Amino acid sequence: MAQPIRIGFIGLNPDSHWAATAHIPALSTLIDKFQVIGVANSSAESAQRTAKALNLPYAFSDVDELVNSPEIDLVVVTVKVPHHLKLVTAAINAGKHVYCEWPLANGVAEAKTLANLANSKGVVAVCGTQARMAPEIIHLTKLISEGYVGKVLSTSLIGSGGNWAGETINEYYYLFDAQNGANMQTIPLAHTLAAIKDVLGEFGSLSARFLSNFDTVTVTDTNEIKPKTVPDQLMIHGCLKSGAAIAVHYRGGVNRGTNFLWEINGTEGDIQVSAGLGHAQMVQLTIKGARGDETTLKTILPAPSLYQGKPEAAAARNVAGVYNALYHDIVNGTQTAPSFNDAVALHQLIDNIERSAKCCAE
Repeated sequence: MAQPIRIGFIGLNPDSHWAATAHIPALSTLIDKFQVIGVANSSAESAQRTAKALNLPYAFSDVDELVNSPEIDLVVVTVKVPHHLKLVTAAINAGKHVYCEWPLANGVAEAKTLANLANSKGVVAVCGTQARMAPEIIHLTKLISEGYVGKVLSTSLIGSGGNWAGETINEYYYLFDAQNGANMQTIPLAHTLAAIKDVLGEFGSLSARFLSNFDTVTVTDTNEIKPKTVPDQLMIHGCLKSGAAIAVHYRGGVNRGTNFLWEINGTEGDIQVSAGLGHAQMVQLTIKGARGDETTLKTILPAPSLYQGKPEAAAARNVAGVYNALYHDIVNGTQTAPSFNDAVALHQLIDNIERSAKCCAE
């Protein structure tokens, strides 16, 4: 058996944020394949605290020391989007494989730069669109391909973003600033669209309209009112390349009703996917369906084997799926994990949607 792939994290706190709550639990189920070796944070002191808390061998003084260390095989980048270009570039130029959180970059141009660099250096470069690796999405893809609903006629989805309404806390205010590239269209919408594409195929022509009910946001823990420059209502409609109709509506915040509902309607049956939040990448998805003479939806569970040995929490479980595919890509030279090239295509899709919405507003 190959030796575990040695990971260096850029942006890992011991008890909070995405790396600690999703990546570390995911990796705890893959100890035969990966070993977390060290960390580099915003300061050497922060790295030392994390290394001590998680019992890591190395607390690197800065990013350059981490990416150039011979002890590191894979660099995992889990910091805010505006920093991705610089940090991922450093890792690739050092010849390291990379797992970067989605969004890969702040816009299409930066994403293309990173993908081209990774391709030229021959490293395995993966972007964390982990909804694609959810057991429920894999199961749903199989159901559609096997003809559960027959020919797909239409699909519709509504989702709540959680953020992007009228209130936030200071830690998350950066999500409300359009310059940072981390908003409702680039996070929950994009993660979900990536999964929809796997299930139903390529998108065709799409039109969009964005609205804002809030021009400012109240930062509750600092009692400030700050500008909000991203939309809180995203409406998209059009068709898939298959000819099926598609309609998507994402809205900011959460509501007392349905926060995620995705329906697929076909000539032979119907499928309904639901969850408690519009982030398909990090919530438990429930699948129900009916076909033929059936008149009532019934739960259609994935095979128990799809969950075996994986984390109980959906977010960690989906991230583990990315790591598992990444491992096989590094060891076997395959391309099964969500790649930087995939990320460029997703960035381009979101850019096209934003351009359509801008034209509609003018």
